[in-house]
Amino acid sequence: MLMLWLKAFHIVFVITWFAGIFYLPRLFVYHALTEDSISNARFKVMERRLYRGIMTPSALLAIGFGIWMLVVGWDAFARAGWLHAKLALVAGLIGYHIWCGKIVADFANDANHHSDRFYRWFNEAPLLVLIPAVVLAVVKPF
Repeated sequence: MLMLWLKAFHIVFVITWFAGIFYLPRLFVYHALTEDSISNARFKVMERRLYRGIMTPSALLAIGFGIWMLVVGWDAFARAGWLHAKLALVAGLIGYHIWCGKIVADFANDANHHSDRFYRWFNEAPLLVLIPAVVLAVVKPF
């Protein structure tokens, strides 16, 4: 029964993490297009609050519940190839999250180095992690 509770909360926090991961780069798109100081200041606040107030706590909780599930079910998971592949994807997502934090800091310091077009493409990258991660977790192909 514990594993079901852990899985439920893991899923909740993965969803909230991904909500932020999909929204923050969209804010970057619009921030990169701003030309007035009021909008620039507003985007800085929105980005900081989203990253620090929603994304990072959600990421930590999703990862924490995931690790807890690994500990509780280690005997079942130790030889699950699908899980090793999913964990590699999660590692990539953590790297993306950290990169988002650097971009938030760059915008906060008025040191953005990318165009809105870059951020439009950057916004699509998490989907390349989400789809295979879900397929691996649900289908468990190997």
